[in-house]
Amino acid sequence: MTAPSSFKNAGKNPTRTELMAPDEEKMGLAKRVLERLGEIIDPEIGIDLVSLGLVYKVEIDELKRAIVTMTLTTPLCPLTDSIETEISHALYGTVSQFKVEWTFEPLWSVENISPEGVEQLRSLGAGI
Repeated sequence: MTAPSSFKNAGKNPTRTELMAPDEEKMGLAKRVLERLGEIIDPEIGIDLVSLGLVYKVEIDELKRAIVTMTLTTPLCPLTDSIETEISHALYGTVSQFKVEWTFEPLWSVENISPEGVEQLRSLGAGI
């Protein structure tokens, strides 16, 4: 996986992560899962997964299991296993189990980066 050569359209259409849960308690858990995912730094671009716009949905079921629907910057990313391991570490003790559902619909673009992610990129020296 390689970082995009141009970030000129970064943040034009930021991803809004959908949170789903059967009740308020579990919705709070979904928010905690999203916060934990926001602590994981993409190994090549250098900003967190949530700010990068990779996390499309966090769903918590009745048994407090999480299903995370997310994408990668490219379908050919060789770091999928590494990212899943990082997610496992981040979510340990937060949910009883988790599953990552990888999707490439829609494909990721630099437009999906959040305003916070744009600021992180600027601090890393990206010309935005």
